[in-house]
Amino acid sequence: MPGIETHELAKMPSGPGRVPVTCIDYSPDQFQIQEVTDLDAFLAQHRPAWSAVRWINVDGLTDMRVLRSLAEKYQLHPLAVEDVLHVHQRPKVESYNSGADDLPRLYVVLRMIELINDHPRSEQISMFLGRRTLLTFQEAPGDVWNPIRQRLAQNDSRLRRSDASFLLYCLLDAVVDACFPVLEHYSNRLEAIEERALAADPQAIGDLHALKHDLMLLRREMWPVRDLVLSLQRQEYQTVSDTTRLYLRDVYDHALQLIDLAETYREITTNLTEVWMSAMSNRLNEVMKVLTIIATIFIPLSFFAGVYGMNFRRMPEIDWLGAYPWSYPVGF
Repeated sequence: MPGIETHELAKMPSGPGRVPVTCIDYSPDQFQIQEVTDLDAFLAQHRPAWSAVRWINVDGLTDMRVLRSLAEKYQLHPLAVEDVLHVHQRPKVESYNSGADDLPRLYVVLRMIELINDHPRSEQISMFLGRRTLLTFQEAPGDVWNPIRQRLAQNDSRLRRSDASFLLYCLLDAVVDACFPVLEHYSNRLEAIEERALAADPQAIGDLHALKHDLMLLRREMWPVRDLVLSLQRQEYQTVSDTTRLYLRDVYDHALQLIDLAETYREITTNLTEVWMSAMSNRLNEVMKVLTIIATIFIPLSFFAGVYGMNFRRMPEIDWLGAYPWSYPVGF
């Protein structure tokens, strides 16, 4: 049967260590952030009466108990739970109705890209959006959402005055915008490799192939985000407000820019590969030219050495009258 039921999570192995769980409650007038150490006690309590939006973030997927408790509390669909654990999902958005009250749940999957040791690292982010609650699941600790947390701590921020779907928009926007510095890094690398390609550096071709592979990864991860944002913007989801749909246009524009930049840099990489091959061909032609000149100089010398360097008596022209007349006195 497809999907993973909550009771099946109890049978699945968990990894070592504790998975960090963070909860943020906020309203236009108040803000509270807490590290959840006792998840059962936390879920047994009701949220504060003043809390307009609750954001629960889970940094890791190794503790099945955490996932099971949250899935039971918020009645997450088994198909969505299965997608959370299978971390090779294509960015998408799906709508589920859960529980006896048929509560709407919007499930969003996308990839967060960070630059680690000059190479892009892609991490799956799973989000569950309700009317007043947003759950986010990350593969590992660390994200690009610290500016969002800082905005939530400000009393006069628009984010504090908006609903949970606007928080979803802000998180999507932060993930998409985090790709621009990554592409800028590759732009700088392309400029450096261009000089090496013109100089026919033998190591440049390996760097170009590695860079092209990274750019293809970025393009593959960012292309579906365009369709994801377009779906959130155009389809009528119960948990997405009209204000959020309006702001999603900005995320869509940024996604298109990223795709165009990634495609442009990939074409530049291909062109630089051709430039490197042309430079290597020109260098080879110069070497062949020098070798040809040297060979041309030594061909007559080789001829004379071959003719006069022989040490045997019988040569056809030796018996000819007038052939090598000066060779007889020397006893050739």
